[in-house]
Amino acid sequence: MTGRKIIVDTYGGYSRHGGGAFSGKDATKVDRSASYAARYIAKNIVAAGLAKKAEVQLAYAIGVAQPVSVRIDTFGTGTVAESKLEKAARQIFDLRPAGIIQMLDLKRPIYRQTAAYGHMGRTDIDLPWERLDKVDALKEAVK
Repeated sequence: MTGRKIIVDTYGGYSRHGGGAFSGKDATKVDRSASYAARYIAKNIVAAGLAKKAEVQLAYAIGVAQPVSVRIDTFGTGTVAESKLEKAARQIFDLRPAGIIQMLDLKRPIYRQTAAYGHMGRTDIDLPWERLDKVDALKEAVK
């Protein structure tokens, strides 16, 4: 299956989307891997108590390894400045496509499990972007 819209696989109409699709793409495509990384960052920000709500936006350019933009919107719920969160995200998370693949172990055969019922918010399967293992590092980085 190719081209199933990202809105179906992620948050429905709840969050902003960049378009594209996950299905039919491997982890080297930032449509897929950067979406997972953004989810991972946002979940850890909220779990760290740094915001009640967080949306992470990553922008990439062809041929540029690091994202050209990292933007975090806490919708007024943040306990620290969003600029501090953005700096911390760049510091703690390797946001190069290869770094995301390694950080989230995206070469494992896990995608079949996400073909139905979506990619985000799943509690029935162990997905690396749902883990909360960067909470302490984020708290330390924004001190």
